Amino acid sequence: MNADAREPAAAPKVSLSEEFAASGAGPVLQQLDDELVGLAPVKQRIREIAALLLVDRVRAKFGLTSEPPTLHMSFTGNPGTGKTTVATRMAEILHRLGYVRRGHLVAVTRDDLVGQYIGHTAPKTKEVLKKAMGGVLFIDEAYYLYRQENERDYGQESIEILLQVMENNRDDLVVILAGYADKMDRFFQSNPGFRSRVAHHIDFPDYTDANLMEIGEKMLAGLNYQLSDGARAALAEYIPLRRAQPLFANARSIRNALDRARLRQANRLFTEGDKAITLDRLTTIEEADIRVSRVFGQAKPEG
Repeated sequence: MNADAREPAAAPKVSLSEEFAASGAGPVLQQLDDELVGLAPVKQRIREIAALLLVDRVRAKFGLTSEPPTLHMSFTGNPGTGKTTVATRMAEILHRLGYVRRGHLVAVTRDDLVGQYIGHTAPKTKEVLKKAMGGVLFIDEAYYLYRQENERDYGQESIEILLQVMENNRDDLVVILAGYADKMDRFFQSNPGFRSRVAHHIDFPDYTDANLMEIGEKMLAGLNYQLSDGARAALAEYIPLRRAQPLFANARSIRNALDRARLRQANRLFTEGDKAITLDRLTTIEEADIRVSRVFGQAKPEG
């Protein structure tokens, strides 16, 4: 047969689904779904980032080289909306898909980065960055890094070091800045260097009352507790009342409320003396354990 008549060789193919399964990122995304109630827009953005990294991974198999995407992020939202949990899972996904070497999360605040005197800030910031390298650095309440009203504040030095590392080591470190949306907006306005380096701005909405009810029941189930019918009805009344009070922190406030309910249940069982303790009684939160909360009768926040 004439060589010119030979059929062309089949183009190489790679299965995205097989590549995704091989990466091990799928179970992490599933864990994120299982851990967090609601937050559909947040979960969708995480899936999109995972898809981008997966496609880049497959492109490399075809010899297609490109600059690694910038994945520094801003997480905005009220307390208790899952920002730290998502950051932890994000670090694992980045590691599984080959973007960072280790996939650990280092969570810090201003106090971990900014020193108290001249010469103190640079080593503190560099030490944190050294620990975070190969993973994710999560800076909570990032807007406190620099206090413009204090001319002797050393936060600007920390910011300059962070910006340099975010640019030069973006293929081995992802920085996530987190905090209230309005304060983060002002922070970015006063620090344009950060805004230009942050590619993904993800807003975490407050949970609905139904979300918080589901979260509460999942929390209890994880501790081998359950709500009686009366307790479930009482918690459904508690949630909007607590939301209307100051210092409400979404899932965190519900966890605190249920911790107190468990405390009341334990005290109730103890004070009942010799009454037989069954598995059902040990694992059931009753209506009284919820309804005794002062939220039902006072305006003072319970925390």
